[in-house]
Amino acid sequence: MKIVVVDDGSPDGTGEIADRLSRELPPLEVLHRRGKGGRGSACLEGFRRALEDPQVRCVVEMDADFSHDPAELPKMIQALSDADVVIRSRYLEDSSIVDWSTARRIFSRWANRVARFLLNIPLTDFTNGYRAYTRAAVEAIEPELIDSKGYIVLSETVFQLHHKGFRLTELPSRFVNRRRGESNLTWREIASAIAGIIRLAIRIPPAHWSKTADAKAA
Repeated sequence: MKIVVVDDGSPDGTGEIADRLSRELPPLEVLHRRGKGGRGSACLEGFRRALEDPQVRCVVEMDADFSHDPAELPKMIQALSDADVVIRSRYLEDSSIVDWSTARRIFSRWANRVARFLLNIPLTDFTNGYRAYTRAAVEAIEPELIDSKGYIVLSETVFQLHHKGFRLTELPSRFVNRRRGESNLTWREIASAIAGIIRLAIRIPPAHWSKTADAKAA
């Protein structure tokens, strides 16, 4: 097992705490990056580091602010026996969101419904970053084709994997508004995410993606 923490120069001391824990917990590795590179690029960097270990068979991404419950992780790993990507969704029947304002609930649900309609991918939650991937799925992601750095990378990865024929599934989740720190999400990032969804919707997947899907179907 390997735990990778990606720290973008967090001003709240996250990097220092992670460094100290890494000395106590050998499986923990810390990647320090200068400036705010964005959640998406941090995730891709974490994927790259995880794949350096040939024994890694699956990869899980999650936020470290207590929004994502670690107790939900075992069932995600189990679900990978029948899927390539498992997403914890906030919008399934048995899901719940704790301590969000009404405005944020409405906007988030609306944004995800628009993404589902425009991308034509059978998911209810494109923007929750609590996911488990098989090694093959992570290896199939082509970072060079991802232009974004923020939360839209979450949608870009499922866009790629869906068109490559990988199996996507969702499980319900209890999402709790962060208990520590403040959200890094800005209105600029929200506008960028909406623009990114529109760009994805009009993008024609590369020819080799359909070949990948055909090969998996065979």
